[in-house]
Amino acid sequence: MLVLIDESGDAGFKIAKGSTPHFVVAMVIFRDFKEAERASVAIGGAREQLRVKSEFKFNKSSHPVRDAFFEVVNPFHFSVRAVVVHKSQIYSDNLRENKEMFYNYFVKLLLKHDNDVLQGARVKIDGSGDREFKRELERYLKQQIQTGKIASVKFAESHRDNLIQLADMAAGAIARSYRDDDRKHADRWRKMLAGKIEDVWDFK
Repeated sequence: MLVLIDESGDAGFKIAKGSTPHFVVAMVIFRDFKEAERASVAIGGAREQLRVKSEFKFNKSSHPVRDAFFEVVNPFHFSVRAVVVHKSQIYSDNLRENKEMFYNYFVKLLLKHDNDVLQGARVKIDGSGDREFKRELERYLKQQIQTGKIASVKFAESHRDNLIQLADMAAGAIARSYRDDDRKHADRWRKMLAGKIEDVWDFK
């Protein structure tokens, strides 16, 4: 089992100054490694065909590119689970003031409340952040997740990993569905993922 994790939004709480009102962390789950490889090849091919430089990122993609991306990945067998954090409902000073603790906590929560889906999963996480942050997160996850769920935790640079890009696009599609400024397109790409989504947990 291969699990890819990425987020959409930020860990800040200064909403009036530009912080996102929601934070989404999503995991894409492939139960078959060969299927994951096929999906990766298809994403790479789509990037060339669509002339996307470097990588697919939801927040930097046009509407047509988003449409094309989700059409390309739709035939492959994978599932998506996500937690959506409504920041206005978070009162813990630790979570509001410590960005690394905030991120670590919700990644752990996503993996812990998996409905017993994860078994011996090889987890890959978007490798943003410094080396010490990565070590702390890896150690944190291994301490927090019960034995047997996770076989390994690794970090990957998204521009070099097509499947991390898939996790980014999935997280972005879910996050977009919570925006109020463009209701016409808000849930457009989440609907394209509808058949893949196992669970979206609104954490309040």
